[in-house]
Amino acid sequence: MTSTLTPPATDRTALAPEGDAPRRRTRVFALPEARWAAAALVLFLIALPLQLADAPAWAWGPLYALAYAAGGWEPGWEGLQALKEKTLDVDLLMVVAALGAAAIGQVMDGALLIVIFATSGALEALATARTADSVRGLLDLAPATATRIEADGSEVTVAVEQLAVGDTILVRPGERIGADGRVLDGASDVDQATITGEPLPVAKAKGDEVFAGTLNGTGALRVCVERDASDTVIARIVRMVEEASETKAPTQLFIERIEQRYSLGMVTATLAVFLVPLAFGAALTGSLLRAMTFMIVASPCAVVLATMPPLLSAIANAGRHGVLVKSAVVMERLGEVDAVALDKTGTLTEGTPRVTDIRPLTGSGLEGSTLLTLAAAAEHPSEHPLARAVVDAAREKGLALPSADDFISTPGVGVTACVEGRKVAVGAPARLLASSEDAASARATAVATGLEDRSQTAVLVTVDGTPAGVVGISDRLRPDATVTVASLTSLTGRAPVLLTGDNPRAAARLGAEVGIEDVRAGLLPEHKVYAVKQLEETGRKVMVVGDGVNDAPALAAAHAGVAMGRAGSDLALETADAVIVRDELTTVPAVIALSRRARGLVVQNLVIAAVFIAGLVVWDLAGTLPLPLGVAGHEGSTVIVGLNGLRLLREAAWKRAAE
Repeated sequence: MTSTLTPPATDRTALAPEGDAPRRRTRVFALPEARWAAAALVLFLIALPLQLADAPAWAWGPLYALAYAAGGWEPGWEGLQALKEKTLDVDLLMVVAALGAAAIGQVMDGALLIVIFATSGALEALATARTADSVRGLLDLAPATATRIEADGSEVTVAVEQLAVGDTILVRPGERIGADGRVLDGASDVDQATITGEPLPVAKAKGDEVFAGTLNGTGALRVCVERDASDTVIARIVRMVEEASETKAPTQLFIERIEQRYSLGMVTATLAVFLVPLAFGAALTGSLLRAMTFMIVASPCAVVLATMPPLLSAIANAGRHGVLVKSAVVMERLGEVDAVALDKTGTLTEGTPRVTDIRPLTGSGLEGSTLLTLAAAAEHPSEHPLARAVVDAAREKGLALPSADDFISTPGVGVTACVEGRKVAVGAPARLLASSEDAASARATAVATGLEDRSQTAVLVTVDGTPAGVVGISDRLRPDATVTVASLTSLTGRAPVLLTGDNPRAAARLGAEVGIEDVRAGLLPEHKVYAVKQLEETGRKVMVVGDGVNDAPALAAAHAGVAMGRAGSDLALETADAVIVRDELTTVPAVIALSRRARGLVVQNLVIAAVFIAGLVVWDLAGTLPLPLGVAGHEGSTVIVGLNGLRLLREAAWKRAAE
C-alpha cells in the first residue's frame, strides 16, 4: 500500500471556522481506514474469547464474518482494482488466504490476518494525513496580514498575498514579518531560527535582508518587499516538503518487492495443481482438495510474518528507549543507511544559549559574581534570549538580584538601567564602544574578539560609562555529541556531514570539536536538500538528523529522516521517519544497529519460511499431504518465524545495538 502527500490548501481562511483556532491535526477516526480497522479489531476481540470459551459457533461466527468484511473489503477492493491494471499484489492474496483459511475451519487465523492488514493500512493513512497537516500548519508561520505603508504615508492592513514587490511594510515589535525583503529603516533583533536554524536572534538594521515568518524583536522595522508571497523562503519550504514526499522513490518491505512474481507464481501453480490432474482424468474432489492444500501451504502468511515480527519488535524496543520509528518500512530502511548528515543547532547542540564565560576587565574592581549580578539585574526586565541566558546564569549561581530602575531597551544595541545607584549598560561591544578609544575600551574589544573567535557571542557590561567586563554566551554542545559522531562514523564507514544555517566560523569550530571535517554552513533549506541529493548521487543512502522547520525539506528528501523530539518543530516531527523523543543523541547509532539486526533476522526467517513452504509443497505434489497436516505445518512455520522475530523485544537486543 503506497500513498503520497496531499498538497496543502493555500487558503488559510478556509481551514477553520471564523473565530476559531485553525485545526491542523487530523483526528484518527476522521479517516475511514482507521474506522474500518477499529471495527474489525473490536469485532475480533469480542469473537475471540467467545470461541476460546467454547461458545456455540452461531455466537462468534457472525462476529468473525463481520470482522472479515470490515477489515478486508478495502484491501480486497484495491486488489481487484489492481487486477484491472493487470497487476497482482500481496494484499489481495492475503484476503484470499484469509478466506481460504476460513473455508477449511481456521476462521480465527484468517480474521487475525485481516485485522493486521487493516491496522497497517490505517496507520499508513494516518501518517500521510498528519504529514499533510504539518505542511499546512507551516503556513501559520507567515502572518495572514501585513501593514502596508501607502504613498501618502497612511497605513493599511492587507493580506500578505496582496503585497507586491516594491511595497513597504511596517513590522511592529513582537510581530512576525509578512514578506521577504530588505530593511529600509529601523533596527531590531529578529529571531530567524525557523529559516536558518541560528540559535540566537540576529541584529537587523538598514540594508539587511529579512524573511517572512521570522519573529521581530523589540524594534520597529520598515521593510521593502523583494519577493511575492508565493516565492518566499517559507513558501519554498512548503513546496520542497511536498515535492520530496511525492517524488521520493517508493519504498517497500523486502517481501513486497518480490510480490508480483510470488503472487503470479502462486496463482499459476495453484491452477496447475488443480487443472493438470483433471486433464489426465483425476477426480474433481481430489484435485480440488490438493489445490486447496497447495494454496494454504504456499500462501504468503509465513513469509509476511517472517518480515514483520523482527521489524515490529525492533520498533517496540526502540520505542521503550525513546525512539519513535513510524513504520516497519522505516525500520528496515534505517539499516540501509551508509551516510549521515547532522544539523547543528538543537541537534549537536542543546539549542539554548547559556553563559559560558564571565570576564571582568582589569582595573574594573569587580569580581565575576558581581559583574554577573549587575548584568543580570539590568537584563532582568528584558525578554531577549541573551538577557534570559544572563539572568538564568545568575539564578543558577544563587545570586540575589537588586532591583533595576529607569530600564531602557535599544534594539540592536542593548539595555541600560540604574542598579544600586550605578548606570549599567549591557549590549553589543561594537555598538557600546563605537565612540570610545581609551585603554579600557581597547581591553574590552580584545576580550570580546577572543570570545568571538571561539564562536561565542560577546556581551559587554559597562558601569557608569566605563567598560567593566565581558560575558560570553554560546549554545552548548550536547554531552553525547562526540561519541555519537564516532559511533556513526564506525557504523557507516565515513564521518557525518554537518549541514547548518549558522555562520561558518561557529560551524567549523563545532565540527572540529566533535570530529566532523565536512562542514557546510550558512545554508538555507534548499541548500540542505541539494547537499543531501549530492550525497545520494554518489550512491549513498543518507540519513538526515535535524529539529527545525528549516530541516524539514532535507528530512523529507533523505533516505531516512530523524527528528529531535523535545524541541523539534511540528513540521520536522511529522516529516521525519523517526523521532528521538528524549533528545538522547546516542540513540541514533543504536537504532541503526538495531535495524541491521532486525534485517538479519528477517533473512533468517525468510530462509525458515522458504524451507517449510518448499518441503510442504513437494510433499503435496509428490505424495498426498493431508490437509490438516498441511495446515499444521503452515501454522507451525508461522509460529517459528514469529517467535524468532520476537527476540528483538528483549532488553539485551537494545544493549547490544547501543554497544
